[in-house]
Amino acid sequence: MSDQWFLRVEDREYGPADLTMLREWKEDGRVLRENDARLDGSETWIPAAEIPDLFAPDLPGVPTAVPGSPLAPSPGFFRICFDTLALYINGFFPYLGLTLLVVVPSVLSQLTAAMLEGSAGVDASVRTLLGGAFSFCMLLLTMLAWPLYITGIQVLTADLARSGRMSFFEVLNRSLASWPRVALLCLIVYLSLGFWMLVPMGVVVLIWMGGPSILGGVLILAVGAVQVWVFGRLFVNFLFWQQCAVLEENGVRETLLRSKSFARSRGLLPWYKRPLWQGVFAASLWILFILVLSLPSLLPAFREYSRLVWITQDPKTLMEAMSKASQGQGLERLNFALSLVEAMLRPLLGIAFVLIFLAARSAEPDKGA
Repeated sequence: MSDQWFLRVEDREYGPADLTMLREWKEDGRVLRENDARLDGSETWIPAAEIPDLFAPDLPGVPTAVPGSPLAPSPGFFRICFDTLALYINGFFPYLGLTLLVVVPSVLSQLTAAMLEGSAGVDASVRTLLGGAFSFCMLLLTMLAWPLYITGIQVLTADLARSGRMSFFEVLNRSLASWPRVALLCLIVYLSLGFWMLVPMGVVVLIWMGGPSILGGVLILAVGAVQVWVFGRLFVNFLFWQQCAVLEENGVRETLLRSKSFARSRGLLPWYKRPLWQGVFAASLWILFILVLSLPSLLPAFREYSRLVWITQDPKTLMEAMSKASQGQGLERLNFALSLVEAMLRPLLGIAFVLIFLAARSAEPDKGA
């Protein structure tokens, strides 16, 4: 007769269950490596990760910690980059499927909007109204698909990192179950970051449009300093919210608290091996890649804005001229192609963060009784 196991999740026991049932629970996301488990008839609790043949071995380079050791080995950033590329290649088609969930409606929305903009001088007609409605629906569909995309990247990467072979539809099914919670977290995180990015910038613009003065300059510097400080703290606190929400299945409040504590964990390690700085390195490398990819469109716009600043003295006139210049850029083929390349490679950032999270979490002390 096969061994029977009991699981303890949030102070509640489930079981008895044999290895086959435990594997089914694991596929459904109901069994995590950190859950406590004990054999039927035993009072000793162990991590579920120690149940024989339940979890596959971790990806090389994602170590398992010695219990109680806060200084367990941690992979370097270059090893994480290598494993990120390896996982992306290994799971290219499932990652492509997740990417298409957001790319296809986004592209349709942009193309429709560009067509309507090109016929702006034509009187409103049924065709124009239908085109506008279709573009709006595609934009809404992109926003609705974004939490699925985020969750799918986490689930697929964690499965591949443990040598699993979850199909695209299994990933999608797991992602649908987490959609409400992840969608709510998306609103909280993105609105918080957007508020502290846009509102202070609006205050700076209003001060600047009031005319040059010493007091105005001091106020601009003060507002900018507050913006950088608050935005930086939010960025750090939200750094691992996706992993904490999906891979640990935390609630909304628990996700935000866990992300903050996780980013600041493992303080005894060298700074370049801590989750915080590895996450900052990954995000910075991605931003640098986006800037390089955007140079063909950024350089002409920068030259035009510089020319407008040089020849225009009135702030209000300058803002109107810059707005017209940005509208004149249109939807160029090169920019469109580069945006598709960026979307295709975007899973790399999510994969890197999952690997950083798994490596740091596996090095945490075990939670056994």
